[in-house]
Amino acid sequence: SSPPTRHGTSESAQPLLHNLCHGGLGRLPWVSEPGRSPTCLSPALPHPHGEARAVSRRALPASSQTHPLPHQSVAAGGRKQFSAHNSPLTFFFHFRKCDVLNRGFSGYNTRWAKIILPRLVRKGSGLDSPVAVTIFFGANDSALKDENPKQHVPLEEFVANLRSMVRYLRSVDVPEGRLILITPPPLCEAAWAQECLQQGCKLNRLNSVVGEYARACLQVAQDCGADALDLWSLMQKDGQDFSSYLSDGLHLSPKGNEFVFSHLWPLIEKKVSSLPFLLPYWRDIAEARPELSLLGDGDH
Repeated sequence: SSPPTRHGTSESAQPLLHNLCHGGLGRLPWVSEPGRSPTCLSPALPHPHGEARAVSRRALPASSQTHPLPHQSVAAGGRKQFSAHNSPLTFFFHFRKCDVLNRGFSGYNTRWAKIILPRLVRKGSGLDSPVAVTIFFGANDSALKDENPKQHVPLEEFVANLRSMVRYLRSVDVPEGRLILITPPPLCEAAWAQECLQQGCKLNRLNSVVGEYARACLQVAQDCGADALDLWSLMQKDGQDFSSYLSDGLHLSPKGNEFVFSHLWPLIEKKVSSLPFLLPYWRDIAEARPELSLLGDGDH
């Protein structure tokens, strides 16, 4: 279900940052600079299949927005398990430094995301000058070819698609320093096998294969100079049981969403910490003539 609305603006059920991701796991966080239209692509919070999100600034005080961007379903599926009222993620929904734009397309892979990215992010679209963009893919791309040929993307093509998206974003003035590439989370094969059985199909993913795509994602980030969040390794660090991070073995659970947020936020914070608030703190609003505080340049 979608998170609560604020100021009459509907928020997407996808990733929190401008995030480009496959319908569940992928997202693209994007935050635009002060004085510019809100633009941030980020994965709604983690969706195991793909998603994109964006966070941007507005020159005039306007309600924060969260709109769906391309993403994989890992995050989207996890979103169904997410309550905006009982999670640290709540903080981001009330983050007054930028607007958040989300795009989530359940089941998408990098092959399809690469095609639609120019429709979502382009110069002069009102979504320019993002402060941060997250790209969150791999859960669908890594599906086994024999069992799930439609979503499967060969590893070499997955790498090429990520590089293509990075190049495109650079061409529309989103430098690598504003990008955060997020690996897919690990797969709990036992739980996902049960889910597949209920759907009448064979196990169509393997954690070892997901790991290959995660490592490839990290290599792309290193090669292009972008930040990276290695969910695949962090969630199973020191052999810990990571099953509680996933609702069905693939999609993120509430605990999984909080895990992603706790590790993603530091990367986002360093990109947005210097931004001023869109509107003044309530104690700073002039009591006699509030319009003097609220109708200024918004740089408070």
